[in-house]
Amino acid sequence: MSSVIDTNVLIVANGNSGHASIDCELACIDLLEKTTALAIVIDENTLIMSEYQKHCSHKGAPGVGDMFFKYLHDNQHDPSSSILQVKINPIPDVKRSFSELPENEFDLSDRKFLATAVAANAEVINSTDSDWEEQSGLMQQLDVTISQLCPDCNNKS
Repeated sequence: MSSVIDTNVLIVANGNSGHASIDCELACIDLLEKTTALAIVIDENTLIMSEYQKHCSHKGAPGVGDMFFKYLHDNQHDPSSSILQVKINPIPDVKRSFSELPENEFDLSDRKFLATAVAANAEVINSTDSDWEEQSGLMQQLDVTISQLCPDCNNKS
């Protein structure tokens, strides 16, 4: 299965979350260290990469989240990589934000990840953001699976 990875996974893997447990941090690191074995989905519009860039370094260091971001950055256009880019369609509707989504009350900053998951029929990997669980009805409606790396850390990151 292909995966859309929420920014909070990279933040936690970099050790920059003030409320994630060490077990959560290790789970995020473990996932991101398998980068080349994962089928990662990002959007063609570069909204996800722009979000990652706010929290990660292009140098790939010092954290594992930075390493993952650098890998995506360097390989996003390589057809032999396991990175898939899908088209999502932003619209000027504050209740939807993307044509792939129905009206919803989901966090505006997370809608790009959800729209990308819908467009790619992919799962979303989350570590510490409670919005995904709080909006479980919307996830069911859209048939999007959420993989919780840190079910004990359901705080907003």
